Amino acid sequence: MKTIELPTVFRGPVRTDLIRRAVRAFQANRRQSYGPNRKAGMRHSVRWSGKGQGVSRAPRIRGTMIGAQAPGTVGGRKGHGPKPWAIWSMKINHKERLKARNSALAAIHRPETVARRGHRFESDRTLPIVVENSLEEEKASDLTVAKGVEILRALGVYADVERASAGTHIRAGRGKLRGRKYRTPRSILVVTMKFDGVSRAFRNLPGVEVVSPSGLNAEVLAPGGDPGRLTLFTESALDALRGWAE
Repeated sequence: MKTIELPTVFRGPVRTDLIRRAVRAFQANRRQSYGPNRKAGMRHSVRWSGKGQGVSRAPRIRGTMIGAQAPGTVGGRKGHGPKPWAIWSMKINHKERLKARNSALAAIHRPETVARRGHRFESDRTLPIVVENSLEEEKASDLTVAKGVEILRALGVYADVERASAGTHIRAGRGKLRGRKYRTPRSILVVTMKFDGVSRAFRNLPGVEVVSPSGLNAEVLAPGGDPGRLTLFTESALDALRGWAE
């Protein structure tokens, strides 16, 4: 064990408002348009018989009394449905996005903030967790899931992976029918310079994500807009942050 001086970005203020604004923009910009076709429910030739005929004013198929096309009729168009042409994207300034990322980095250095998110780690554990570069230098064939579990147990944070595994549940709503049946809580974030090798040891653990320093943003560091994700850095990945402004 040795002492490492953290980059100055970890000493900055935690701006929760900027973090949530940036996360909301990330989510909105991924949102896909959806809704009925403009011609949905309009496949019939209909007419309106006019007033004073003793029937409701719903449009009806020509030559019959069968209602069609109106929202209140069988097979008719959807009334006030979602608009496929709606624009859901949100804009955020470049400096705001960087400040949000740096604020999220500062939050992972505060144990009380990390614990508030529900992460589990030893009470005397200093955050963020930093491991030696020997992890990146190991052969890819030696970096198995069992090796990753062994590393996290030695660091005293494997309880958080167990929490994510126990919290995996069937998603509520229609998302379960669209390839998103299960929802798993977010667990440890692993930041490394050599992504391909290290990811073999951690990527299949419940809730664990592996990213490079260039992939850090407010949404990865603060899922859902709540700052304080439990994070593990390799020394080289931590050094890559030293040029970042506060």
